[in-house]
Amino acid sequence: AKQEFVLDIDVPRWDQATFMGRLRHFFNITDCRTALLPDSRLDEAKALVEGCRAGSVPPGTTEEQLYYAKKLYDSAFHPDTGDRMNLIGRMSFQVPGGMAITGFMLQFYRTVPAVVFWQWVNQSFNALVNYTNRNAASPITLKQIGIAYATATSTALATAVGLNLYTKRAPPLVARWVPFVAVAAANCVNIPMMRQQEILNGIVVTDENGNKLGHSRKAAVTGITQVIISRITMAAPGMIILPIIMQRLERYRFMQVRLQFRCLKTSPI
Repeated sequence: AKQEFVLDIDVPRWDQATFMGRLRHFFNITDCRTALLPDSRLDEAKALVEGCRAGSVPPGTTEEQLYYAKKLYDSAFHPDTGDRMNLIGRMSFQVPGGMAITGFMLQFYRTVPAVVFWQWVNQSFNALVNYTNRNAASPITLKQIGIAYATATSTALATAVGLNLYTKRAPPLVARWVPFVAVAAANCVNIPMMRQQEILNGIVVTDENGNKLGHSRKAAVTGITQVIISRITMAAPGMIILPIIMQRLERYRFMQVRLQFRCLKTSPI
């Protein structure tokens, strides 16, 4: 038997009119621990969410269990289609995936081959994330996906390699900021290209009750612009502040010893 449930599962748990409410909601849906759960557990969460939407859930189900099921659902299933998203493209994978790639880009920036490889890895990761989280109401063809990927990757590589060569005589700190500039430039190309159908055709606009009012290209441009700004802003602390910290740490003896040891290991005999 099913019990009737009045809870509106699609209303965020925390007040979205406040900063702390939005922050808690963001941390909730990007919790990287959910990326470790098996597909069977995610499918159970989806079934529970859909049952709650239909007005009935298994007897004994608590609000806490329903909110956790919604958390898993939001972390793994596309909001438009309801399909399970690939692991790398999920928002719950952004923190571990993004941190690892950022670390490699900041570490391996001295040689052109290393810059090329890690910028390619980063843009491949970004392209997959953008495609996975695309607006399903604005479909994009494989050809458009390929052009967007190639354009963004070329932009990142050209920016990174060009600046890397240009900053050979610049202070070391400037060279450490090259990966961030390349990432910012690529985001300005990757995201609009990957979501070009939204810009060309507009996105669906609804009222507060979810009733469709029409399509708006202006809303699409505004939304995509905010995504670009947010992506660059999120990358900025790690890719701008960490190089400054490393620059300061390298003045100390323990870091100089480690750098000398690494140079000895990598130098030809």
